[in-house]
Amino acid sequence: MKKFLLVAAIAVCGIFSANAQDIKFGVKAGVNFASLGGDAEDAETRTGLHIGALAEFMLTESFSIQPELLYSMQGAKSEYSESYTEFGIEVSESGEEELKLDYIILPIMANYYITEGLSVQVGPQVGFLVSAKGEGEYTASAAGMTESESFDEDVKDETSSIDFGVAAGLGYELDMGVFFQARYYLGLSNVDDSEFSDDYSIQNNMIQLSLGYKF
Repeated sequence: MKKFLLVAAIAVCGIFSANAQDIKFGVKAGVNFASLGGDAEDAETRTGLHIGALAEFMLTESFSIQPELLYSMQGAKSEYSESYTEFGIEVSESGEEELKLDYIILPIMANYYITEGLSVQVGPQVGFLVSAKGEGEYTASAAGMTESESFDEDVKDETSSIDFGVAAGLGYELDMGVFFQARYYLGLSNVDDSEFSDDYSIQNNMIQLSLGYKF
């Protein structure tokens, strides 16, 4: 499946290259504000980074296709706390968890230039999982005593190796080649690949803010 998608992406780029009026290459980097949707009700934002390269194939003066290849840090965080009484003793529990999902992502964006430098962008995105780790810490207090426990485990075998969704946003490019992008990614595939994947559906969601340069 991975090989098929990569071959398809290369073929698409070859078609655009043959028909492009102009081709620009570039690099970009920025920040991700990632989370999880679907049945991940308590998911909060995990802040990460992305970095990579792109090519823009100008098909007309106002329309282009822009494939990108990026390393992207995604996932989510969650926190909880509760207090209850058990056998007449007041118990307090709290915890923090962080799911770190790192991908190689391949967005293929269609850019329409509303005016010089300003474009609307939309297109599909596929992600190939590089690593998946779960980290967390729990604390329990009762009768004046406190205990803490932490964990750090590899959950790659329980996470889908391929992620797929749709991205959309805006871009603005200066005459010197420096550009800015703001993009939202909506995952459509189930991230969960554990034994409970038939009962739960969890998708990647992400806001990306990027700074780059085209040459």
